[in-house]
Amino acid sequence: MASQGLQILGILLSFIGWLGTIITCALPMWRVTAFVGANIVTAQVIWEGLWMSCVVQSTGQMQCKVYDSMLALSQDLQAARAMVIISVIVGVFGILMAIVGGKCTNSTPRICNPKDAIAVSVRFLRLSLRLATN
Repeated sequence: MASQGLQILGILLSFIGWLGTIITCALPMWRVTAFVGANIVTAQVIWEGLWMSCVVQSTGQMQCKVYDSMLALSQDLQAARAMVIISVIVGVFGILMAIVGGKCTNSTPRICNPKDAIAVSVRFLRLSLRLATN
């Protein structure tokens, strides 16, 4: 029964992390630039996000504009946009796999053969190195 509680906790935490990824994707504060002129009256802060750019005046007024084209973004924001979208999609599949595969896992301790553990570790390292070099 403790196994089921741990599975529910894991799925809940992964869902909270997935929601955090979506919120981070929507925020306009990926790059913040401040401009202060000769006096404090002309101060403004520019927020550049993945989907829009906002300008906040010193009076507190904010104006946001959605990017006209994907080419209007700098390369680092284009890469961040792609990686965040991929992470949201992979997060959905991860949560679905955790829910579906929950019945196939348990957290009861079992005795493992040390030779098997070493063999699995070596295979994992070889696969990791192969992926890293490609």
